[in-house]
Amino acid sequence: MKAELLAPAGNYAKFQTALHFGADAVYLGGKQFSLRTFADNFTAEELSSAVRFAHALGKKVYVTANIYARNGDFATLAEYFQTLQTIGVDGVIISDPGVVYLAKKAAPKLCIHLSTQANTTNKYAVKFWAEQGVSRVILARELSINEIKEIRDFNPDTEIETFVHGAMCISYSGRCLLSDYLDGRSSNRGACVQSCRWRYEVRALNATNGQSEWLPVEEDGRGTYIFNSKDLNMLSRLQALEDAGVSSFKIEGRMKSGYYLATVINAYRRAMNGEDFAIAESELLKVAHRDYTQAYADGENSQTVNYTDSQSKGEYVYIADVVGGGEGNALIQMRNRFKKGDVLEVLSPDGNFGKSFTVERIVDSRGQETDDGKLVQENYTINCPYVLKQGDYLRRKN
Repeated sequence: MKAELLAPAGNYAKFQTALHFGADAVYLGGKQFSLRTFADNFTAEELSSAVRFAHALGKKVYVTANIYARNGDFATLAEYFQTLQTIGVDGVIISDPGVVYLAKKAAPKLCIHLSTQANTTNKYAVKFWAEQGVSRVILARELSINEIKEIRDFNPDTEIETFVHGAMCISYSGRCLLSDYLDGRSSNRGACVQSCRWRYEVRALNATNGQSEWLPVEEDGRGTYIFNSKDLNMLSRLQALEDAGVSSFKIEGRMKSGYYLATVINAYRRAMNGEDFAIAESELLKVAHRDYTQAYADGENSQTVNYTDSQSKGEYVYIADVVGGGEGNALIQMRNRFKKGDVLEVLSPDGNFGKSFTVERIVDSRGQETDDGKLVQENYTINCPYVLKQGDYLRRKN
């Protein structure tokens, strides 16, 4: 496939993970003006370093500045855009028309990508934004593949980007006030607490005597996740999206772990490269996720809410980061407990992907042999018949 695989990065380590596992481009946020303020995000120095690192590999970096701005934000936005232009970012992702206007004035060489937060759902809106100098539009998630094709046919010179995987919002294109109402943190300014993922119950007030009691929404009385959307999974529809004119496939997840990103990016990269689709598809079941949906790909869909729980466990447990390797052994940093005799599987972008081996020897950082890798973030040396690389991961089947 010729479409770009675009991955998220909440910090520099995740940025490196995204590129290691095959992303063509990465989107990330600075310390200000991003809708993921709870991510670590990037300092100016890290942004500059990330751009140099990506460009050396022939890959791209897009920076988010997609808050809905207030008057007070503009005092420093112009300087921020000038900095992004100077360090050579490949695009800036914006929601607010005022911010688009300022970016054009302050940094005219910057490519402007319109965020999905702008709720672009029709071909005339894309035409309008193109006339304002926007080179790429990230469409709202609520569109079908047929609608996307119609938009692209009407706007052949504008790049189209769509989300293909990850968490979805119960609100229209992410424009939510629930977090604001319940916790005082604005999702439209980057501080969403994902209150849609909470468990809810219904309490009824008896207008006659003023008494109230909990009324379970479900018969088993556990309550229900009535605002909790399923996760998007468009792995099987990538060709249809590319045929419709989509030039960038976007994975959601700047708040997700590096292991999660590695698993998902690896699956999409391999599918896009024409490798065994069944293997790529099974990878997406190995990490924690909500029930999957293709959302509105074929039109209206009323089955997009994950009522059962907030999130289900994946089929595999994330065990360790690979720090280095050599013939017969691997240096790893422990993330979840493992023991001698466990069978571990390799997650890697190279030929070691999917290979397994039995742990026969565990040596801690003091050179002491042990049967139990139980110290969190301890560096262990273990036997391994494959030469692993820094950035690979180890996992164990549940």
